[in-house]
Amino acid sequence: MKVSEALESRKSVRAFTDAPVDPAVIRRVLATASRAPSGGNVQPWHVDVVGGAELEALKAQVREAIAKGAQTPEYAIYPEGLGEPYKSRRFGIGEAMYAALGVPREDKAGRMKWFMRNFAFFDAPVALFTTVARTMGPPQWSDLGMFLQSVMLMLREEGLDSCAQECWAIYPETIRGFLGTPPERMLFCGMAIGHADTSAPVNTLHSARAPIEEFAHFRGI
Repeated sequence: MKVSEALESRKSVRAFTDAPVDPAVIRRVLATASRAPSGGNVQPWHVDVVGGAELEALKAQVREAIAKGAQTPEYAIYPEGLGEPYKSRRFGIGEAMYAALGVPREDKAGRMKWFMRNFAFFDAPVALFTTVARTMGPPQWSDLGMFLQSVMLMLREEGLDSCAQECWAIYPETIRGFLGTPPERMLFCGMAIGHADTSAPVNTLHSARAPIEEFAHFRGI
């Protein structure tokens, strides 16, 4: 698979089959993705992979945590007062997803029920979490993003799909407790990994991207 093909076919899959994932493939993906660039070769990422009975135990703990109420998020997933064009892009992808699902805007309960499927990893057989030292700054978070992009592209090469999930930052206490994450590290995101359920309407969504003229300017070339 060409890199361009992996980029074009990668998307946030929100419905997975129960087909198993070979642990050797995940190890191979992570080893290759670790070639992602990082300033000073710091390699700030830490990864936990969960599957099988351990994943079912985690989901049970998460259900209990949700029933008890909110936890203090690790960070603000979106900046306060998100401006344009970013606000419209965020609104647009949400509306497109719920349209694919056939859940109208006025069905608040239906939309919340669907959102809560995030916390079951959309039934994916493998979950991945990334954490980073709290002492790290924006440059290292950028490095972490490049690592995660590399992971998702390598998963496509292996015929697998994924959904990166920042929503897990909402329940950091539960995830830290389950994984045994040391206090000096913070949770960035989770990721659902598996085989896309191609019959699921939500997986027909392929989000739009802004044209290059909207975000790129050229001088001298």
